[in-house]
Amino acid sequence: MRVVFPASPGRAARAAAGLAMLAALGGCGGSSVTPLTFDLAALPGQPRAGGTARSLVVSEPVGLQPMEADRIIVRERGGSLSFLGGGQWADRLPRLIQTRIIQSLENSGRLRSVSRPGDKVPSEYQLVSEIREFDIDSGSGEAVVDLSAKLIAEGSGRVVNARVFTARVPVPKVDPQTAATGLDAALSQVLGDLVRWVNAGR
Repeated sequence: MRVVFPASPGRAARAAAGLAMLAALGGCGGSSVTPLTFDLAALPGQPRAGGTARSLVVSEPVGLQPMEADRIIVRERGGSLSFLGGGQWADRLPRLIQTRIIQSLENSGRLRSVSRPGDKVPSEYQLVSEIREFDIDSGSGEAVVDLSAKLIAEGSGRVVNARVFTARVPVPKVDPQTAATGLDAALSQVLGDLVRWVNAGR
């Protein structure tokens, strides 16, 4: 089934194909499909000496309504968004990205603690972010990940720093496996830049 939305004014991919969902999703015209489920990878552990000793809470990213779901998105020529049939993410995209950000920061070994808001762990800073793009650009033939991030001082609410992280990875065709692989590779680049930025203390 294809759902179209109006246009709005990472390391080698580790997309795990073949985990078919037990329940078939209803398709158009009464047919049903069993989509493949794909994961996104966190950065591997590469601890380095001289950490910032910061404590950080990572909020779930926000995004446009199509990006709040677990579907793989294609940005058509002209800017409209559609769901790519036959594939889905292992969780809602914002929650999946939040988890991989937390794991990547933990794996770097540079922070004293990394947590979610619901963990109620005292922290010095909060990382808030917005998913601006996480889709396949059918016009350019690229997987695009665009994430804006802000470091906010807890207590005062002061924005310590802000930056936009973007990566584009060519994809030879638009199908679930290729799209998930390309988006995972693009996210890996964004996560690398984001982790270095947070750990640099800027």
